[in-house]
Amino acid sequence: MSRHSHKSNIVSELCDKEIIDLYFARSEDAIKQTDIKYGKYLFSVAERIVHSNLDSEECLNDTYLAAWNSMPPERPAILRAFLTRIMRNIATDRFRQKTRKKRIPPDIIDPLSDFENILIDEHDVQEEYILKEIGERIDQYVRALSERRMYIFMARYYFSRPTDEIAETLGVSVSTVSKELTAIKIGLRQVLESEGYII
Repeated sequence: MSRHSHKSNIVSELCDKEIIDLYFARSEDAIKQTDIKYGKYLFSVAERIVHSNLDSEECLNDTYLAAWNSMPPERPAILRAFLTRIMRNIATDRFRQKTRKKRIPPDIIDPLSDFENILIDEHDVQEEYILKEIGERIDQYVRALSERRMYIFMARYYFSRPTDEIAETLGVSVSTVSKELTAIKIGLRQVLESEGYII
């Protein structure tokens, strides 16, 4: 079923309480009504994570099954938020499973010595492709940083300048630079993990 021509514009939607009541009554209409009201939205949530129509559709079905198994006993206060949380967890797990076979060659992260423990399993992929992919992710992250953090990142990880030298150039304390580096690394870690790389 195409999510672009969703039938929610044809069939009248039930309110959240009515849909939840259907789950508690163990009515098969519960999933049908959930799909009518939230199917297109949930599909879009999955698609942004897994980048695949087929996987998104499977995640949607898994989300409905999880909702069916959760209600009862759980009675969510906000059904949309409840379903979104389930979908994000399912889609993220699926994305991780599909990308777990990526291997990051050690030389890619060479100046990023603090990330030397990034590890994907032993299955090979083309090193040139992974090099390009990781480079693009890091480049996007760095370009989004503030001018000061961009300087700190480049100085430390691309030019291997010591933190005390960076601090002196910026006119700040070494501890300030260290805190900035920690924040930058946390941000980069989150970006890489969101792309399915295990750190």
